[in-house]
Amino acid sequence: MVKSFLKLTKIMRKNIRIIGMPLDLGQAHRGVNMGPSALRYADLADRLRQLGYQVNDVGNLDIPVRESLIETGQERLMPAMVKASEKIYDASKKAIEESCFPVFLGGDHSISIGTIGGVTHHNACGVIWIDAHGDFNVPRTSRSGNIHGMPLAALMGKGDFELVNIGRPGAKLRPEDVIMIGIRELDLKERELLRKSQIKVYTLRDIDEQGMSSIIKKSMERLAHVDNIHVSFDVDSLDPQIAPGVGTPVPGGLTFREAHLLMETIADSKKLSSMDIVEINPMLDRYNATAQIAIDLTVSLLGKCIF
Repeated sequence: MVKSFLKLTKIMRKNIRIIGMPLDLGQAHRGVNMGPSALRYADLADRLRQLGYQVNDVGNLDIPVRESLIETGQERLMPAMVKASEKIYDASKKAIEESCFPVFLGGDHSISIGTIGGVTHHNACGVIWIDAHGDFNVPRTSRSGNIHGMPLAALMGKGDFELVNIGRPGAKLRPEDVIMIGIRELDLKERELLRKSQIKVYTLRDIDEQGMSSIIKKSMERLAHVDNIHVSFDVDSLDPQIAPGVGTPVPGGLTFREAHLLMETIADSKKLSSMDIVEINPMLDRYNATAQIAIDLTVSLLGKCIF
């Protein structure tokens, strides 16, 4: 069983399936649904092929645009979000079942309710959540009510039961499966929930004090119990000066060098099995710079090295 699993994992890492998820239902900024197009325009598939991967871009899932629903009533958002998340879950699950390495192109970060749910359908995996925000709100703690601030809580079995039960009932992750890196903005009540969750959180202060090298070493030690790792990469984890095209920028953030070291070190583990790239908004970007830097970091995550 172990040998066959390792063989399957090796195959997955040579066959990449790109799946666009133009979801903007989880927040209010126009344009984040164009994130998949921005990443494709920046030649994501070609950059991955240059690393020796077989790449199959299957296009975008059919997901309604937020604006079209708001015109006929705010109450239509949650049913649409649930339907979209179920569709994302099924596509993610199918990619793993068909021995692919899925690269999910968001869309806002609420796609992770479906992507991580789907990739953990048959087997648990570790998650490295790279983000400026905690995404650990529930409806009673959220100031905005935006669902893209709730996906990790939902994956941990907290919050709206419709989101918690996407794909299969209950929590999809355990606290010991999750590492959060780059956090620098939390709502007050969200902070309390996150502290109680027992998830390991590395804030920007931790990175400043300990250094990224130490942080990622500790992270990989904590995830030693898992065979596979999913990276959920929210581009607003980066400093807005280098990644301006995001809807919720927070001053400071990871430098390119810190993020590059993080990605290369995860790649060295040979455990990476799936990933999200989320929250790119081309309408707020400059010359597609944010999509370009996201791809530069993605190819490092998938094995490109300097020497």
